[in-house]
Amino acid sequence: MALAVGIGLPAGVGLRADRAIAAEGTTPAPKGAAVYFQTPQDGQRVPRRFTVRIGLRDMGVAPAGVATAGTGHHHVLIDAEAPPAGEPIPADFNHIHLGNGQTEVELTLTPGRHTLQLVVGDHRHMPHQPPVQSPKITVTVY
Repeated sequence: MALAVGIGLPAGVGLRADRAIAAEGTTPAPKGAAVYFQTPQDGQRVPRRFTVRIGLRDMGVAPAGVATAGTGHHHVLIDAEAPPAGEPIPADFNHIHLGNGQTEVELTLTPGRHTLQLVVGDHRHMPHQPPVQSPKITVTVY
């Protein structure tokens, strides 16, 4: 089980609300946009509590709820798959929303191997089209 530390979701963010807005359509991704892990790196051993630092290229960061072209906010997926096209990113222990526009977050995970992936969502927590997401990386928590 993965646990997030220091994460707060904005009031009103929930799966029911996210599903309701899914019908509004998708937000186009800026050409060349890419999200990546600055830290940790793929294959790295990390302590139970560690910091994820996120890099973003050819795109801006805006808080959830702020609809500005060419922007989005980060989500860290822990031991989870990216949502199918047209589906919102869930909000739970395996899908961490950085809805205030953060570019780093401290995570606390159980010992063992875990996968991490970054997905940029629009103002409604919907992945852009095409998706702006990192490759999955694997970390080993000691």
